[in-house]
Amino acid sequence: MMKLSIGLCYDSKEEYLAAGHSKLEVAEFDDEGVIAGLEGTLTGLGHSVERVGRGKVLAARLLAGKRWDLVFNVTEGLRGRAREAQVPALCELFDQPYTFSDPVTCGLTLDKSLAKRIVRDAGLPTPGFLVVRTLSDLDSMTFGGPLFVKPLAEGSSKGVGAYSIVNTRKQLLKTCATLLPDFPAGLLIEELLPGREVTVGIVGNGPRARVIAVMEVVWTERSEVDAYTQLNKDEYLDRMEYRLVSGEPLAEEAAQLALSVVEALECRDAARVDLRCDASGRLQFIEVNPLPGLHPVRSDLPIMARLAGIAYDDLLGDIVTTARERYEDETCTTSWLPTTPLQTSTTRRRATSSPKSVS
Repeated sequence: MMKLSIGLCYDSKEEYLAAGHSKLEVAEFDDEGVIAGLEGTLTGLGHSVERVGRGKVLAARLLAGKRWDLVFNVTEGLRGRAREAQVPALCELFDQPYTFSDPVTCGLTLDKSLAKRIVRDAGLPTPGFLVVRTLSDLDSMTFGGPLFVKPLAEGSSKGVGAYSIVNTRKQLLKTCATLLPDFPAGLLIEELLPGREVTVGIVGNGPRARVIAVMEVVWTERSEVDAYTQLNKDEYLDRMEYRLVSGEPLAEEAAQLALSVVEALECRDAARVDLRCDASGRLQFIEVNPLPGLHPVRSDLPIMARLAGIAYDDLLGDIVTTARERYEDETCTTSWLPTTPLQTSTTRRRATSSPKSVS
């Protein structure tokens, strides 16, 4: 693997809390353990890693003339539905190569309704939905319950709890009235699918994109509800189980649907796609994460990689390699064009940590 100078861009949970931001505001941000783990792993792969931090720091460094071979971007941004697009946009403004999706994809996918519209227009299945910014928007609902309510432009299960599953108009009004003050960008009301839920990890670009694993999220008798709530995530060791799905039709269906979603939304380098079965057992698109969580123990992409025999350092190495090769390909003029093959390790090292994880 080519040795690179890498600028590591992130939002530190500890730094934002120290600056007076609330726990809700920083719920998606990485803690020092994750940041140190990324830095140490990339350094262990032979790269020269420099911590940069949040987008404003990156802007000042770029304006001063600093450049790296690659920015490894895991920033979430603080406010607005374009917050995940801020660092990619800065990098493009200064011709700075970076990992993961471009500003357009990051903006589209954070707004879950826009992502669902693109997916739906591509002919891919997704449950019925409604965007609610005021309670009067509920008057235009054309589908029935049970329903699932979540913030329109958030991740990491922010604002998702047992109250997100609603069966009556009264419950729906109460949940929306409770959530809207904290999430003024709006809420997504979605038909609740009753079947199995899987998440699919993808690494690569264009025709080189490959599924590294299909992982089922299993609700247990200890789960708060049969959904990815904040409590279920926080107490995943007691409430959740995870297992790879292979050797059955669901695995192939999930892989093909996830690859189609990633293509439709033009995700780059790596992504995670969440799917769930309807009453007939047909998988439908729920949402996609073009900046997948990379906590080495708790995040879904690393855990499914680990279950598939792919060590954490190999996963990060593959992401760096596919991003570098995307930039080296002179024919790559858009975010969804062929790249050269990934140069991954020929021998995968199996990790020994627990397979239970969530992010």
